Amino acid sequence: MSSENKAAAAPTPSDFIRDIVAQHVAEKKYPHIHTRFPPEPNGYLHIGHAKSICLNFGIAREFGGVCNLRMDDTNPTKEDVEYVDSITEDVNWLIGGWADDQLGLKPKGKTPDTITSNGKPDFYLPPSTLDSRPSTGAEPFYASDYFDQIYEYAVALVKKGKAYVCDLTPDETDEYRRQAKESPYRNRSVDENLDLFTRMKNGEFPDGKRTLRAKIDVASPNIWMRDPLIYRIRHAEHHHTGGKWCIYPMYDFAHCLSDYLEGITHSICTLEFEVHRPLYDWILENLDLPRPLPHQYEFARLSLGYTVMSKRKLMQLVNEKLVSGWDDPRMPTISGIRRRGVTPEALRAFAYNIGITKYNGITDVAVLEYAIREDLNKRALRRLAVLRPIKVVLTNYPEGKTEELDAVNNPEDPNAGTRKVPFSRELFIERDDFMETPPPKFFRLKPGGEVRLKYAYIIKCDEVVKDASGKIVELRCTADLDSKTGGPTANRKVKGTIHWVSAAHAIDAECRLYDRLFTEAEPELDGRDFKSVLNPHSLEVVTAKCEPAVAEAKAGRPSEARCQFERLGYFALDKDSSLTPNASRLVFNRTITLKDTWAKEAKKS
Repeated sequence: MSSENKAAAAPTPSDFIRDIVAQHVAEKKYPHIHTRFPPEPNGYLHIGHAKSICLNFGIAREFGGVCNLRMDDTNPTKEDVEYVDSITEDVNWLIGGWADDQLGLKPKGKTPDTITSNGKPDFYLPPSTLDSRPSTGAEPFYASDYFDQIYEYAVALVKKGKAYVCDLTPDETDEYRRQAKESPYRNRSVDENLDLFTRMKNGEFPDGKRTLRAKIDVASPNIWMRDPLIYRIRHAEHHHTGGKWCIYPMYDFAHCLSDYLEGITHSICTLEFEVHRPLYDWILENLDLPRPLPHQYEFARLSLGYTVMSKRKLMQLVNEKLVSGWDDPRMPTISGIRRRGVTPEALRAFAYNIGITKYNGITDVAVLEYAIREDLNKRALRRLAVLRPIKVVLTNYPEGKTEELDAVNNPEDPNAGTRKVPFSRELFIERDDFMETPPPKFFRLKPGGEVRLKYAYIIKCDEVVKDASGKIVELRCTADLDSKTGGPTANRKVKGTIHWVSAAHAIDAECRLYDRLFTEAEPELDGRDFKSVLNPHSLEVVTAKCEPAVAEAKAGRPSEARCQFERLGYFALDKDSSLTPNASRLVFNRTITLKDTWAKEAKKS
């Protein structure tokens, strides 16, 4: 899709960061706008990351720029190729057909070039975009691909007397910084620091024995400026560089330098990094870098009701098997949300609706659910399915007869057309659509009462059949055979309409009825254990009876893999389905109910 067509397809958001970028574009401050999305590959991306992806790629899209995908992989003990692959898949899914033209990658294995900028030696690694991908393949950027250059920058700071090797233990370092005390090693000579830092790199010292610290101001009111660590010893294999390094840069040191090496213009972070910005600027400004420096901007991260966003807590749920995995459809991970059946368009609409601010707050999960319903209402094919079936026998309908009735595929999309639905003497309806002793204003089926079967006839319940335990097993009804569309009594009014499936033609499908993972909007309120408010009813599995058209769902074909089971909710075909002719097994995940049942319960209480 061309950038012109994309711009016409949706309204452009407006917020304080976009206003800054627009001003820079008007001033021609930069040759082009260059953002980045830099997750650490130590877990799966969640919906909070989706907000950042939409912001960073959205800005690149709206201003004709580029957004690099970078793995900020400076901690070898927590990072893994599994997470790199999942991040790449999630980003491609979320930006596909929307901002993939703006995705900045690099040639596989490429590291920064040594160039001359303004008469000085420099390092630079430009991106390749969709129209300039190398035939040898492209990959995300990696902070670990810059370890050689970052090490040289650290040496430069040591030579300028602005970094020193410190022998304090981690606990001692924290205590000295809290008390604004100088390290006893702060005034080592440049030569001694260079020697020790080289020996650190060469592996002479064990983990934790020494660190490299920036020499800034131990009495600064901003604790992040109190001689922060910029390198530590870590004898560990790295997922990308293997065993080449035994010292690794700290995130704050590597992040700003990675931005510089890639030519980033706008480094957009969440609000907790606002206090880190002085350090970001100090590092860049004290290295005599010849090209324009990136600048950091902060916005409020997403906090969503009935959800936890901490990767550590999400990993706890996975490791303790409280969910089935990172892509469990109850999880707020992008892979879980995708598996549940949410579309990238719905997530992008949600990110647009909540906006970008500098104020932390909790977003009502109903805002996300509204975006999902609005999106699926327009695109999901309608199908008939019964989740908790009870049999209905139409005693006046001929045995052995089958009709094919016309049913609308999507009333929101005239081009979706109609389909044929089989109808016969024996049907299934929802158990909840019948009550033997109903309350007032119950307009579904009851003894002696009438309802319309959607797309079919009006029926009347004549007899309730029970088993020995008193459980209702069958309803015997009569149909007004003139009440079908086009019949003499088709316009006869009855107050209730229910869905149904022909018993003879029904196919079975496993339906996983997912709900919110937590029972409280703020699972960690007042420091409580978030696991104490896990929703015990967040998953119910039933075997549904479905119309034959449900079997046409195909994994990987979104228009068919998502559907609305009429009157029940939106469902998506799960990857556990088996669609081979000899071993067909349909598994559907409930994406969301048709209405907000939680709001209804809240009003009752």
